[in-house]
Amino acid sequence: MAAADELAFHEFEEATNLLAQTPNETTTRSDQLGPKGHVAVAMDSGGSYGAEDEVEESDKTELLQEEKPQPGFWTFGYYQSFFDVDTSQVLDRIKGSLLPRPGHNFVRHRLRNRPDLYGPFWICATLAFVLAITGNLTLVLAQRRDPSIHYSPQFHKVTVASITIYCYAWLVPLALWGFLRWRKGVRERMGLYTFLETVCVYGYSLFVFIPTVVLWLIPVPWLQWLFGALALALSAAGLVFTLWPVVREDTRLAAGVLLSVVVLLHALLAMGCKFYFFQPLPPEPMASPHQATSQPTATVLPPTLPRSVAA
Repeated sequence: MAAADELAFHEFEEATNLLAQTPNETTTRSDQLGPKGHVAVAMDSGGSYGAEDEVEESDKTELLQEEKPQPGFWTFGYYQSFFDVDTSQVLDRIKGSLLPRPGHNFVRHRLRNRPDLYGPFWICATLAFVLAITGNLTLVLAQRRDPSIHYSPQFHKVTVASITIYCYAWLVPLALWGFLRWRKGVRERMGLYTFLETVCVYGYSLFVFIPTVVLWLIPVPWLQWLFGALALALSAAGLVFTLWPVVREDTRLAAGVLLSVVVLLHALLAMGCKFYFFQPLPPEPMASPHQATSQPTATVLPPTLPRSVAA
Protein backbone atom coordinates (compact mmCIF):
# COMPACT_ATOMS: atom_id res chain seq x y z
CA MET A 1 0.00 0.00 0.00
CA ALA A 2 1.34 3.41 -0.97
CA ALA A 3 2.40 5.74 1.73
CA ALA A 4 0.27 8.73 2.61
CA ASP A 5 3.02 11.15 1.52
CA GLU A 6 3.05 9.73 -2.00
CA LEU A 7 -0.71 10.32 -2.42
CA ALA A 8 -0.61 13.92 -1.18
CA PHE A 9 -0.41 16.90 -3.57
CA HIS A 10 3.02 18.45 -3.97
CA GLU A 11 3.93 21.87 -5.27
CA PHE A 12 6.31 21.93 -8.20
CA GLU A 13 8.80 24.63 -7.46
CA GLU A 14 10.21 24.99 -10.96
CA ALA A 15 6.81 25.41 -12.61
CA THR A 16 5.72 27.81 -9.88
CA ASN A 17 8.77 29.99 -10.37
CA LEU A 18 8.31 30.06 -14.15
CA LEU A 19 4.64 31.00 -13.87
CA ALA A 20 5.48 33.70 -11.37
CA GLN A 21 7.92 35.28 -13.82
CA THR A 22 5.53 35.10 -16.80
CA PRO A 23 1.95 34.91 -15.46
CA ASN A 24 0.32 35.59 -18.86
CA GLU A 25 1.97 32.69 -20.64
CA THR A 26 0.49 29.23 -21.10
CA THR A 27 2.19 26.00 -20.08
CA THR A 28 2.11 22.55 -21.62
CA ARG A 29 2.52 19.38 -19.61
CA SER A 30 4.85 16.71 -20.94
CA ASP A 31 4.06 13.03 -20.53
CA GLN A 32 7.59 12.39 -19.32
CA LEU A 33 8.57 13.55 -15.88
CA GLY A 34 11.95 14.87 -14.91
CA PRO A 35 14.40 12.96 -12.80
CA LYS A 36 13.01 14.41 -9.56
CA GLY A 37 9.36 14.01 -10.49
CA HIS A 38 8.96 17.60 -11.69
CA VAL A 39 6.79 18.60 -14.66
CA ALA A 40 8.81 19.32 -17.79
CA VAL A 41 7.84 22.71 -19.21
CA ALA A 42 8.80 23.47 -22.81
CA MET A 43 10.18 26.97 -23.14
CA ASP A 44 11.65 28.41 -26.32
CA SER A 45 14.32 31.03 -26.61
CA GLY A 46 11.81 33.87 -26.86
CA GLY A 47 10.27 33.14 -23.48
CA SER A 48 6.98 31.65 -24.82
CA TYR A 49 5.85 28.14 -24.04
CA GLY A 50 5.00 25.76 -26.84
CA ALA A 51 5.26 26.25 -30.60
CA GLU A 52 1.56 26.89 -31.31
CA ASP A 53 1.76 30.64 -30.79
CA GLU A 54 4.71 30.89 -33.14
CA VAL A 55 2.86 28.97 -35.88
CA GLU A 56 -0.23 31.16 -35.49
CA GLU A 57 1.83 34.32 -35.69
CA SER A 58 3.58 33.12 -38.83
CA ASP A 59 0.25 32.25 -40.45
CA LYS A 60 -1.14 35.69 -39.67
CA THR A 61 1.95 37.33 -41.08
CA GLU A 62 1.65 35.38 -44.34
CA LEU A 63 -2.03 36.26 -44.65
CA LEU A 64 -1.32 39.95 -44.12
CA GLN A 65 1.41 39.86 -46.73
CA GLU A 66 -0.82 38.13 -49.26
CA GLU A 67 -3.77 40.50 -48.65
CA LYS A 68 -4.12 43.03 -51.44
CA PRO A 69 -5.68 46.48 -51.18
CA GLN A 70 -9.32 46.58 -52.28
CA PRO A 71 -9.79 48.40 -55.60
CA GLY A 72 -12.04 51.42 -55.96
CA PHE A 73 -15.71 51.13 -56.80
CA TRP A 74 -15.13 52.73 -60.22
CA THR A 75 -12.92 49.82 -61.33
CA PHE A 76 -13.97 46.48 -62.80
CA GLY A 77 -12.07 44.55 -60.13
CA TYR A 78 -14.32 45.96 -57.40
CA TYR A 79 -17.46 44.40 -58.92
CA GLN A 80 -15.73 41.19 -59.96
CA SER A 81 -15.92 39.86 -56.40
CA PHE A 82 -19.73 40.14 -56.45
CA PHE A 83 -19.89 37.65 -59.32
CA ASP A 84 -17.64 35.13 -57.58
CA VAL A 85 -20.33 32.63 -56.49
CA ASP A 86 -20.92 28.98 -57.25
CA THR A 87 -24.08 27.17 -58.28
CA SER A 88 -24.84 25.82 -54.82
CA GLN A 89 -24.84 29.31 -53.29
CA VAL A 90 -27.16 30.70 -55.96
CA LEU A 91 -29.57 27.75 -55.62
CA ASP A 92 -29.56 28.10 -51.84
CA ARG A 93 -30.47 31.78 -52.11
CA ILE A 94 -33.19 31.07 -54.65
CA LYS A 95 -34.61 28.46 -52.29
CA GLY A 96 -34.57 30.98 -49.47
CA SER A 97 -36.51 33.51 -51.59
CA LEU A 98 -39.14 30.91 -52.54
CA LEU A 99 -39.70 29.71 -48.96
CA PRO A 100 -39.76 32.76 -46.67
CA ARG A 101 -40.22 32.07 -42.97
CA PRO A 102 -40.89 34.44 -40.07
CA GLY A 103 -37.75 35.07 -38.08
CA HIS A 104 -35.54 33.77 -40.90
CA ASN A 105 -33.54 36.72 -42.14
CA PHE A 106 -32.52 36.32 -45.79
CA VAL A 107 -29.47 38.58 -45.42
CA ARG A 108 -28.15 36.89 -42.30
CA HIS A 109 -28.97 33.26 -43.11
CA ARG A 110 -28.51 33.23 -46.90
CA LEU A 111 -26.19 36.07 -47.90
CA ARG A 112 -23.96 35.87 -44.80
CA ASN A 113 -22.38 39.27 -45.55
CA ARG A 114 -21.46 38.12 -49.07
CA PRO A 115 -24.01 39.67 -51.46
CA ASP A 116 -23.70 38.78 -55.13
CA LEU A 117 -24.88 40.43 -58.33
CA TYR A 118 -24.69 37.29 -60.46
CA GLY A 119 -28.03 35.90 -59.33
CA PRO A 120 -30.02 39.17 -59.47
CA PHE A 121 -28.60 40.06 -62.89
CA TRP A 122 -29.61 36.80 -64.56
CA ILE A 123 -32.92 36.58 -62.72
CA CYS A 124 -33.92 40.01 -64.06
CA ALA A 125 -32.70 39.12 -67.58
CA THR A 126 -34.60 35.82 -67.56
CA LEU A 127 -37.78 37.44 -66.26
CA ALA A 128 -37.64 40.15 -68.95
CA PHE A 129 -37.23 37.66 -71.81
CA VAL A 130 -39.87 35.30 -70.41
CA LEU A 131 -42.33 38.19 -70.15
CA ALA A 132 -41.74 39.23 -73.76
CA ILE A 133 -41.92 35.67 -75.11
CA THR A 134 -45.04 34.67 -73.21
CA GLY A 135 -46.72 37.95 -74.18
CA ASN A 136 -46.20 37.07 -77.85
CA LEU A 137 -47.25 33.45 -77.33
CA THR A 138 -50.52 34.64 -75.83
CA LEU A 139 -51.44 36.33 -79.12
CA VAL A 140 -50.35 33.28 -81.14
CA LEU A 141 -52.59 30.97 -79.12
CA ALA A 142 -55.45 33.45 -79.36
CA GLN A 143 -55.10 33.57 -83.15
CA ARG A 144 -55.55 29.80 -83.34
CA ARG A 145 -58.84 30.10 -81.50
CA ASP A 146 -60.03 33.14 -83.43
CA PRO A 147 -58.70 33.57 -87.01
CA SER A 148 -59.95 37.15 -87.07
CA ILE A 149 -57.14 38.16 -84.67
CA HIS A 150 -54.09 39.30 -86.60
CA TYR A 151 -50.73 38.50 -84.96
CA SER A 152 -47.53 40.39 -85.64
CA PRO A 153 -44.28 39.93 -83.66
CA GLN A 154 -43.97 42.56 -80.95
CA PHE A 155 -40.24 42.90 -80.39
CA HIS A 156 -40.65 46.13 -78.48
CA LYS A 157 -41.91 44.11 -75.51
CA VAL A 158 -38.37 42.87 -74.88
CA THR A 159 -37.16 46.45 -74.46
CA VAL A 160 -40.11 47.45 -72.30
CA ALA A 161 -39.71 44.41 -70.05
CA SER A 162 -35.95 44.88 -69.66
CA ILE A 163 -36.20 48.57 -68.78
CA THR A 164 -39.05 47.97 -66.34
CA ILE A 165 -37.46 45.04 -64.50
CA TYR A 166 -33.95 46.47 -64.23
CA CYS A 167 -35.15 49.91 -63.16
CA TYR A 168 -37.32 48.35 -60.49
CA ALA A 169 -34.52 46.07 -59.25
CA TRP A 170 -32.05 48.97 -58.93
CA LEU A 171 -33.95 52.21 -58.33
CA VAL A 172 -36.34 50.91 -55.68
CA PRO A 173 -33.51 49.39 -53.57
CA LEU A 174 -31.57 52.64 -53.98
CA ALA A 175 -34.50 54.67 -52.67
CA LEU A 176 -35.09 52.18 -49.86
CA TRP A 177 -31.42 52.20 -48.84
CA GLY A 178 -31.35 56.00 -48.84
CA PHE A 179 -34.49 56.19 -46.70
CA LEU A 180 -33.15 53.66 -44.17
CA ARG A 181 -29.85 55.52 -44.02
CA TRP A 182 -31.72 58.76 -43.28
CA ARG A 183 -33.83 57.08 -40.61
CA LYS A 184 -30.72 55.63 -39.01
CA GLY A 185 -29.49 59.17 -38.45
CA VAL A 186 -32.75 59.89 -36.64
CA ARG A 187 -33.01 56.56 -34.79
CA GLU A 188 -29.51 55.45 -33.87
CA ARG A 189 -30.64 51.99 -32.75
CA MET A 190 -31.82 51.06 -36.24
CA GLY A 191 -29.75 48.64 -38.28
CA LEU A 192 -28.85 49.15 -41.91
CA TYR A 193 -28.22 46.91 -44.90
CA THR A 194 -25.69 47.89 -47.52
CA PHE A 195 -26.87 48.97 -50.94
CA LEU A 196 -25.65 45.76 -52.59
CA GLU A 197 -27.39 43.63 -49.96
CA THR A 198 -30.65 45.47 -50.67
CA VAL A 199 -30.23 44.96 -54.44
CA CYS A 200 -29.48 41.29 -53.86
CA VAL A 201 -32.63 40.83 -51.76
CA TYR A 202 -34.82 42.48 -54.41
CA GLY A 203 -33.19 40.55 -57.24
CA TYR A 204 -33.78 37.15 -55.68
CA SER A 205 -37.33 38.11 -54.67
CA LEU A 206 -38.25 38.39 -58.38
CA PHE A 207 -37.41 34.76 -59.15
CA VAL A 208 -40.86 33.50 -58.16
CA PHE A 209 -42.42 35.50 -61.02
CA ILE A 210 -40.53 33.51 -63.68
CA PRO A 211 -42.59 30.28 -63.32
CA THR A 212 -45.68 32.39 -62.65
CA VAL A 213 -45.38 34.16 -66.01
CA VAL A 214 -45.10 30.79 -67.76
CA LEU A 215 -48.24 29.57 -65.97
CA TRP A 216 -50.08 32.68 -67.18
CA LEU A 217 -50.18 31.04 -70.62
CA ILE A 218 -53.10 28.98 -69.35
CA PRO A 219 -56.14 30.75 -70.87
CA VAL A 220 -58.16 30.70 -67.64
CA PRO A 221 -58.51 34.18 -66.09
CA TRP A 222 -59.27 33.13 -62.51
CA LEU A 223 -56.37 30.67 -62.54
CA GLN A 224 -54.01 33.36 -63.79
CA TRP A 225 -55.02 35.69 -60.98
CA LEU A 226 -54.59 32.88 -58.45
CA PHE A 227 -51.03 32.19 -59.59
CA GLY A 228 -50.25 35.91 -59.57
CA ALA A 229 -51.60 36.40 -56.04
CA LEU A 230 -49.61 33.42 -54.74
CA ALA A 231 -46.36 34.66 -56.33
CA LEU A 232 -46.94 38.17 -55.00
CA ALA A 233 -47.59 36.86 -51.49
CA LEU A 234 -44.39 34.78 -51.43
CA SER A 235 -42.22 37.55 -52.87
CA ALA A 236 -43.62 40.33 -50.68
CA ALA A 237 -43.41 38.13 -47.57
CA GLY A 238 -39.71 37.56 -48.21
CA LEU A 239 -39.12 41.32 -48.43
CA VAL A 240 -41.13 42.06 -45.28
CA PHE A 241 -39.41 39.34 -43.22
CA THR A 242 -36.01 40.63 -44.35
CA LEU A 243 -36.72 44.31 -43.68
CA TRP A 244 -38.53 43.83 -40.40
CA PRO A 245 -35.38 43.35 -38.22
CA VAL A 246 -34.15 46.71 -39.54
CA VAL A 247 -37.31 48.81 -39.27
CA ARG A 248 -38.68 47.40 -36.03
CA GLU A 249 -36.50 49.81 -34.04
CA ASP A 250 -38.20 52.73 -35.78
CA THR A 251 -41.58 54.16 -34.86
CA ARG A 252 -44.66 52.12 -35.65
CA LEU A 253 -45.93 54.71 -38.11
CA ALA A 254 -42.68 54.86 -40.07
CA ALA A 255 -42.24 51.08 -40.10
CA GLY A 256 -45.85 50.48 -41.18
CA VAL A 257 -45.70 53.08 -43.96
CA LEU A 258 -42.37 51.76 -45.24
CA LEU A 259 -43.47 48.13 -45.39
CA SER A 260 -46.80 49.12 -46.96
CA VAL A 261 -45.00 51.06 -49.71
CA VAL A 262 -42.69 48.10 -50.35
CA VAL A 263 -45.64 45.71 -50.76
CA LEU A 264 -47.58 48.24 -52.86
CA LEU A 265 -44.72 48.76 -55.31
CA HIS A 266 -44.31 45.00 -55.62
CA ALA A 267 -48.02 44.61 -56.34
CA LEU A 268 -47.92 47.41 -58.95
CA LEU A 269 -45.07 45.65 -60.74
CA ALA A 270 -46.95 42.35 -60.86
CA MET A 271 -50.23 43.91 -61.99
CA GLY A 272 -48.51 46.09 -64.58
CA CYS A 273 -46.85 43.05 -66.14
CA LYS A 274 -50.16 41.20 -66.13
CA PHE A 275 -52.14 43.95 -67.85
CA TYR A 276 -49.48 45.02 -70.35
CA PHE A 277 -48.02 41.72 -71.52
CA PHE A 278 -51.20 39.68 -71.14
CA GLN A 279 -53.88 42.01 -72.44
CA PRO A 280 -57.41 40.63 -72.27
CA LEU A 281 -58.53 39.67 -75.75
CA PRO A 282 -61.85 40.89 -77.10
CA PRO A 283 -64.64 38.30 -76.92
CA GLU A 284 -65.37 36.29 -80.02
CA PRO A 285 -68.32 37.66 -81.99
CA MET A 286 -71.38 35.52 -81.39
CA ALA A 287 -74.00 35.42 -84.15
CA SER A 288 -77.61 35.48 -83.00
CA PRO A 289 -79.68 32.36 -83.71
CA HIS A 290 -82.08 34.33 -85.93
CA GLN A 291 -79.23 35.60 -88.08
CA ALA A 292 -77.66 32.18 -88.26
CA THR A 293 -80.80 30.37 -89.46
CA SER A 294 -82.48 32.99 -91.60
CA GLN A 295 -81.33 33.41 -95.17
CA PRO A 296 -81.46 36.74 -96.88
CA THR A 297 -84.42 36.89 -99.27
CA ALA A 298 -83.64 38.01 -102.74
CA THR A 299 -85.87 40.78 -104.03
CA VAL A 300 -87.17 40.05 -107.50
CA LEU A 301 -87.62 43.15 -109.57
CA PRO A 302 -90.40 43.16 -112.19
CA PRO A 303 -89.30 43.27 -115.77
CA THR A 304 -89.35 46.59 -117.48
CA LEU A 305 -92.49 46.97 -119.49
CA PRO A 306 -92.08 48.16 -123.09
CA ARG A 307 -93.42 51.51 -123.92
CA SER A 308 -96.79 51.51 -125.60
CA VAL A 309 -96.71 52.70 -129.15
CA ALA A 310 -99.33 55.33 -129.84
CA ALA A 311 -101.73 54.39 -132.56
